[in-house]
Parts: sequence; C-alpha cells; structure tokens
Amino acid sequence: MPRSASSSALYAALNAWVDDHFDEQVALLQRLVAVPTDTPPGDNAPHAEIVAALLESWGWEVERHAVPEAEVQAYGMRSITNLIVRRRYGADGPVLALNAHGDVVPPGDGWSRDPYGGEIADGRLYGRASAVSKSDFTTYLHAVRALEASGAPLRGAVELHFTYDEEFGGLKGPGWLLERGLTKPDFAVCAGFSYAVVTAHNGCLQFELIVNGQATHGSAPKTGHDALRAASRILDEIYRRADALDGIESGIAGITHPTMIVGRIDGGTNTNVVPGRVVLKMDRRLIPEEDPAAVEAEVRAFVSAAVDGLPGISVDIRRILLARALRPLPGHEKLAASLQAHARAVFGEDIPAVGTPLYADARLYAEHGVPTVMYGAGPRTVMESRAKQADEHVMLEDLRGATRVVAGLLADFLARGAA
Repeated sequence: MPRSASSSALYAALNAWVDDHFDEQVALLQRLVAVPTDTPPGDNAPHAEIVAALLESWGWEVERHAVPEAEVQAYGMRSITNLIVRRRYGADGPVLALNAHGDVVPPGDGWSRDPYGGEIADGRLYGRASAVSKSDFTTYLHAVRALEASGAPLRGAVELHFTYDEEFGGLKGPGWLLERGLTKPDFAVCAGFSYAVVTAHNGCLQFELIVNGQATHGSAPKTGHDALRAASRILDEIYRRADALDGIESGIAGITHPTMIVGRIDGGTNTNVVPGRVVLKMDRRLIPEEDPAAVEAEVRAFVSAAVDGLPGISVDIRRILLARALRPLPGHEKLAASLQAHARAVFGEDIPAVGTPLYADARLYAEHGVPTVMYGAGPRTVMESRAKQADEHVMLEDLRGATRVVAGLLADFLARGAA
C-alpha cells in the first residue's frame, strides 16, 4: 500500500499519540483485568458497567444492552450487558465495528502471580484475560482515541462492541446484538493477535450424549443395564473416528484437519452401584470446507449405532452448540491488506493472512454478511500467550504495536484521503 506524504505524516502522528499515552493504556488494562469475568459462572454485567462508566467519564456515549435475566439464566450464565459505543464522523463513509469480549474462563490452578493483579514483569502484563481479550478493549479504544486526536478530517463511523459471551459461544454477545438489528456495520475486526491477520476459522459442534440404562446393586450386575459399559462403546467409536479425521485436510493455511474429543464424563451414583446413566460431552471441530448439517447427521448416526442392540440401553443426543466456521467474504481483503501493511511498518516483518483452528465471535459478523477479520494484541500463537492457562500474559510491546496497527487501519478507512 503506497503512502503519500500526507498519509505518512498522519500515521506518524497516530504512532506518536499511542506512544505518548501508552502508560495510560497499560493502566487501563490493569484495571480491566482486576475485575473478574470468569465464565462460568458468567456474572459479567458488573464489568460492563465499569467499562461504560469509564468511557462516559471521557464524555463518550455508551449504549448498554442488557440481555434479559431469564434468558441469561436459561443460557447458563448469571448476567450479560453488552456495550455499543458509536463514534460517528460523517454519513458518507463506512462503519467499522471493533469487537472484543470481556468474558473469560476461570483462572484455574498453577499461577505464579495473582490472576487479577495485572502485574508487570520482564515486559509482560500478567492476568486472566490480559491476552484474550481485555487487551483488545484497550487496543481498540486507544486506536480510536489516537485517530480522533490526529485532527484528520474523518468520515463514516467506528462502533466499539464490547461483549460478554464468547466463552459460551457468542449467541448472547455479538449474535444477540446482530439478531436484533442493533448494529449492521460494513466491516468488522474482532480480537486477535499481532503477528497474523485471521481471515478464517474452524467451526464447532458440541453434543451432550445421555446414555440411559438401569442402575442395580453392584453384587448383581446382570439384573441391571450398565450405562457406563455402553458409554465405553461410544467412546471407542468417537476416538476411532477422531483418529481418521487426521486424513481430512483443509485447503486454508493455518488450519489443518477436523478434530473430535470428549471433554467431560459424568455418571453413576456410587462405587457399589451399576451406573444407570452416563453423560458424555463431546466437541467436534469443523474445518471451513465441511457442512455442519452433514457432520451432525454423521455423529448422530455413529453414536446411535455404537449401542444399537444392547438390551436396556438408549442414548439421547442433544446438540448444545453450533458455531459455524468463519469464511472470507468479499471486502475482507481490504481489511487484511491494510492491517498487513501497517504491521509490516510497525513490526518490521511481513505478517500472514491465515486461518486458525479456534472458533470465535468473528463468525457471527460474517453470518450476517459483514466482511470480518481477526486482529489485535498478542504473540504468534495462543500457546505463547498462555490464554486459558496459568500465567496468561501479553507482551507490552505487542500491545503497543497492535494499537498502532489498528489506528492505521482506521485512518485508511475513515480519514479522508489517507489511503
């Protein structure tokens, strides 16, 4: 992307503003990390209120969109308030949405630092959600502030979407906002990492498999029907087929093959009782080339067949999640090209546009026809950030760099004559 003298001066001004206010950005991230948003239990409205009050103290208008309490509780969470902040600059330009989620898995064990402390050591800021994705609350906020402080003539609008349901699938986060017509941006950027622009991601099907038998005394197992023994047949079939999935390859760089696991098993009443009921929860990741309906039909068929003919045994199969894959839509290439150009200038290297085997809220924007990519603050891989693990952290220079990159993207799309 060639740069004119005027656009180069604008990008330099954006970078300078980010640098001058970086201590403030780090302090903001520490404040956001300090308020737990563990999901489960998913009592996340208090964090949203803190964010909203902070932005209102800047003089910004904030829309609070509370998901009804009964709806949230039926969903398995306690409270959700999603935020939309609309920064309008004119009617003749595009609307860009920047989405980051505040909910996160609980810290778990093994931390060497306080998971809510926001401690800084060796150029890293530690804490649950420091990398995924409270960091991008600050990335996007400071990118917008830098753009507005630049004095450049602007057009269009930015919408900041801060949502609180990514860990449960996003249907009460961005999905809820989009389904109700509360937003309809022209482009979207969702939280990601600094060294790749993600243009596609896997989908996910999750099932609850309830294996029903008949409990009986452990001294007379033949008088009942052992649900655990039946469940073991299902497990064997799941993992036999999971191994075979390695042979199905995606054509998208960064995505390899489908996967399938059982993540949780519950059942039985006591050591001396034949289990009458066992529940398996399984996760089937879909590459973008797969048809979710066909995969679901296949899962239902082989699970049922695994216990077919066993006396006294039945299995109930309940789908608990369908997260469709993110597929590139026309227009996403404009986002990717801008982010790649600015990342090259900031980080001094070419960054790829690739897919990821994860699934995320980005798919929900694409399902509503919005060209979407993922980009934000973080390292080269999820494992490096320790997201969902002990000692999650973000490198401060990655945070600074990603903020500069996103500010440049906003300038390309919204500053008159910048690109």
